[in-house]
Amino acid sequence: MLDDIALFIHIADRRGLSAAAASLNVPPATVTRRLKKLEERLGCQLILRSARKFRLTSEGEAYYRAYADLVREFEGVASDLEAQRSELKGPLSVLAPTNISVGFLQPMWSAFIARYPEIVLRLYLSNETKDMLDSRVDLALRIGPQRDSQLFQKRLGSTASIIVASPDYLAKAGTPESLDALQDHRIVANTTFPQWVMTHRADNAEVTLRLSPSSMADDIGLVKQLARDGHGVALLPVSEVVDEIWRGKLRRILTAWQGPDREFFAVWPTGRLLSLRAACLRDFMAQYIGRESVLQGGMP
Repeated sequence: MLDDIALFIHIADRRGLSAAAASLNVPPATVTRRLKKLEERLGCQLILRSARKFRLTSEGEAYYRAYADLVREFEGVASDLEAQRSELKGPLSVLAPTNISVGFLQPMWSAFIARYPEIVLRLYLSNETKDMLDSRVDLALRIGPQRDSQLFQKRLGSTASIIVASPDYLAKAGTPESLDALQDHRIVANTTFPQWVMTHRADNAEVTLRLSPSSMADDIGLVKQLARDGHGVALLPVSEVVDEIWRGKLRRILTAWQGPDREFFAVWPTGRLLSLRAACLRDFMAQYIGRESVLQGGMP
């Protein structure tokens, strides 16, 4: 019914059914049929029409005054939203993990903003996996397996996990030469991964380590900082420690072994048309992450 009221407003504005049909690009017969259907539902005639005269009835005038501004406002908003959806400008809301977004991937966000200055990027950072529908965002960057059937996903890359410690710690405690030797070392652990599942790079042999951490944190950034400050050995993603390794702040040990890969995904809700802006960022992330060897399983 609301569509038919909007049609009536178009007819009144253009002073004729044929003119309204032309402006809306629909057959005149369709306009006539829908107007008649609206009048039947309202129980009154809205337009007095003949070959030479067009005039609204008193009821038609009343409905026009009540709905004309509302219809124009609605169509204006709809037009603006469609323009934003089909152009590379306007708001774009994104969920992303905190640590990698303010760390290794910070240049990616900056590069995207520089390339698409008309897109208003709204980044919401959290290390928790938040519901996309509740958060009302367009796109999300996520780490780890994605099991939500309500989400489309595009794999972007992965980063390996490696064992690291600070040079100062190794100078004092010695460098472990085997996984078993870690039992005699101070361990800084992430509470999300209390057990270390290690894979030998040469023969894919798998070992699960049940260690007794001397300290634990649920934030990768803090685990990295504690290891960097000399408080023990840590298992961390390459993407989080590559800069510290290059600068000599952390050292990779037991290099024949690595922990689980952490995969990166762009995700968005099923049943929702992905805007051109969101698709643009998804493809931009795929290209950027695809060029970074560290995010394609590479080692420092």
